[in-house]
Amino acid sequence: MERAARFALFLGLWLVLAGGVAGLGFGLLAAGLATWASARLMPGRMRLANPVAALCLVARTASQTLLAGTDIARRAFAPSLSLQPGLVTHATALPEGMARDSFTALASLAPGALPAGEDEPGMLVIHALDTRLPVAADLAATEALHARARHG
Repeated sequence: MERAARFALFLGLWLVLAGGVAGLGFGLLAAGLATWASARLMPGRMRLANPVAALCLVARTASQTLLAGTDIARRAFAPSLSLQPGLVTHATALPEGMARDSFTALASLAPGALPAGEDEPGMLVIHALDTRLPVAADLAATEALHARARHG
């Protein structure tokens, strides 16, 4: 049953990333390989402390991804819109390792933001397309949901 849940999780992730059932054969193969690898690398049970927070995190990530795509398309078709690119720092309370890595993966989906490393321990550097946007506040909200999903 545990492997079936992992497979469903990875297949669901594939469907989200692929934008639907396009390439479903490859998705099934990728989900199968990911399930095998995750069972070998993380043989314990996968569980979330707070499934409701996890669903909120998924919904927030999906909406942030949609916003990012819409914003980039709008800027591409209206080059007169000004940008103010730069670096923004975000202090994270997440420990190094899987918790922080999964958060930075989610943070890369935020509108106009891309994690670019750390300038000191616990301080993530984010490249922002427009530093006038609330990049730091968005990251703080995403991190709070991420922490609630993992720890309740």
